[in-house]
Amino acid sequence: MCAMLKEVNTVMKLRTVGRHTKESFKSLARNGWMTFASISSVTVALLLVGVFLTVMLNLNNIAQQVENNVEVRVFIDNTATPAQQQELKANIQKIKNVKSITFLSKEEGLKELIKDMGSDSDVFKSLEGSQNPLPDAYVIKTYEPKQTIAVASAIQKLQYVDSVRYGKGIVEKLFKVIDVARNVGIVLILGLLFTSIFLIANTIKLTIVSRQKEIEIMKLVGATNSFVRWPFFLEGFVLGVVGALIPSCIIGLGYHELYTLFINNNYQSYVFIKLIPFKQLVFQLTILLVVIGGCIGVWGSTNSIRKFLKV
Repeated sequence: MCAMLKEVNTVMKLRTVGRHTKESFKSLARNGWMTFASISSVTVALLLVGVFLTVMLNLNNIAQQVENNVEVRVFIDNTATPAQQQELKANIQKIKNVKSITFLSKEEGLKELIKDMGSDSDVFKSLEGSQNPLPDAYVIKTYEPKQTIAVASAIQKLQYVDSVRYGKGIVEKLFKVIDVARNVGIVLILGLLFTSIFLIANTIKLTIVSRQKEIEIMKLVGATNSFVRWPFFLEGFVLGVVGALIPSCIIGLGYHELYTLFINNNYQSYVFIKLIPFKQLVFQLTILLVVIGGCIGVWGSTNSIRKFLKV
């Protein structure tokens, strides 16, 4: 008997959900102009948010690429024996925040220098072999890019170290610029989001105000608050999601053209940066905008209908 009651109850709930969903889509179609106005408002607002998010996600990606290239190069004293080099390596490994140590022989160092110099490398090519003046080196990576400064300072004090290089003066400024850019980006995105929430919520509120009589009639014939609220809840969600998918498609098409242009013209070989892959960015952006749009739509609907339920 209890099992039958539970089954009946489940069926009734499913029918109620189905009824609310059907009514929501009917209402959206019936109030065509207001639906169009709401979706347009969500689209415009989230288009601005989406464009800015695209820029900020790529800037953050570029900042991570730059940070990951920060390393400490420890040039070993030319008089150090292989045993002393190993002793130096062991002492470096004891320093806090050292993630990895890679040995770079002077031959490998010269090849790397020749490769980096490109067409201007003729002078260095003549130094290959016994004329190579470069010392052996250790390339140090830290767990966090900002830890390179402290690690470099600690290594400088060790025995058998000729010199330590990590871009002193430039690296500190780089970290400051990256921090400022990220903080400014976060503030601007939050400001844009709050503006979008205000615009979208007020537009959705207008659609509900235009149906005030409908809500009052439903309340007068005995409908509960939840029964009245659910269709509007679903409508707000649909408006938010549809309004988010449109800018996602527009930004996706624009970003595809930009990414294709960037790859086909091999710009990344000149500026040494990589954009976020097209599929990865569009997927991330669509999820973000759909979540934002859906939440704002639901919040705007439930917040706006609250005062009309007091009949």
